Amino acid sequence: MSKRSDVLSIGAAADGAPQDGTPMADQTEPVRVRARGLSIGYRLRGDEEFVAVADATFDIGPSEMVCIVGPSGCGKSTVLGAVAGLVPYRAGVLEVDGQPVSGPASDRAVVFQKAALLPWNTVEDNVAYGLRCYGEKKEPARERARELLKLVGLESFAKSYPYQLSGGMQQRTNLARALAADPNLLLFDEPFASLDAQQREMLQDELMRIWSATAKAGLFITHQIDEAVLLGNRVIVSTKGPASAIRRSVEIDLPWPRTHETRLHPDFAGYVEQIWRMLSAEEQPDRPPGPTAV
Repeated sequence: MSKRSDVLSIGAAADGAPQDGTPMADQTEPVRVRARGLSIGYRLRGDEEFVAVADATFDIGPSEMVCIVGPSGCGKSTVLGAVAGLVPYRAGVLEVDGQPVSGPASDRAVVFQKAALLPWNTVEDNVAYGLRCYGEKKEPARERARELLKLVGLESFAKSYPYQLSGGMQQRTNLARALAADPNLLLFDEPFASLDAQQREMLQDELMRIWSATAKAGLFITHQIDEAVLLGNRVIVSTKGPASAIRRSVEIDLPWPRTHETRLHPDFAGYVEQIWRMLSAEEQPDRPPGPTAV
C-alpha cells in the first residue's frame, strides 16, 4: 500500500475553497471517496434540528487508509455512517467512485465495534453469509469464506461457533466477513475499542498485514491517537461537536509496510504528540495551539 496522500482539502468553505491554505487535490488524481462541505443533522421535534456535523471535507485515495480522530461527540461515526450510506446527509457532496451516495451498496463494507456474528452459524457460514445474500451458491460462498479465514489466520476455526472464539478472533471473523464481497472501500467504526490492550495491538498488526495484501481504500474511526498514527496514511482531526467540522490533516510519513516495530520509529511519538496538541486545542478553543512536534 502506498504511503502517499492522494487528497486533500481540510476545512473548506461551503464553496469548496480551503479556509486554512491547505492546497486542494489535483482533480485528475483518482479518488475513491470525495466529501465536500458535508453536513449531517437530525430532526428532534417540530422544526428543531440537531446539527451533528456542519462541514466535513476530505478525500480518500484508492488504496489509502484515512483515520479520523476527534473529541467525544464530534460526529466521527456519523461521518462514517454517511459514507456507508446508513446515515442521510442534509447538504454537501458525498461521492464514492464518482457516484453520489444514496444508500448502502456492495462496494462498501463496515466493520463495527461489535462483531455481531450469527450465533447459530459456524465461523465459515458467518463469513459466507453476505455472499449468500448476494445470491452466491452455498459451496462457492463457503470456498471463498475458507480463503478469507486463512487470510485472517482462522482457517482451523472454520467449523467453530462464535461463542467458542475470543473477542479478538470474533473481530477477525468480522473482518473476513467484510472482505467477502470484495468491496472497494472498508469502513472501520472503532473495531478494536472493546478489546484489551494486548488483543488490540495484535489486531492492529493483523489489520496492517491484511491491508498490505489487499490494498483497499479505508476510513478508520478511533479515539486512540497512536492507533491512528500506526494505521493511517493520513490522520484528519475533527473539531469539537456539535456542528463539528474537519479542519486539520496530518500526513503520516512512516515507512510501509507498517509492523509492530513501527511503534518504535523515531518519528512515531512526534506524530502522536502533534495530533494530541491539535485535539487539546479543540477541547480548549480559546487557547492557541502550541508548536507542533513534527
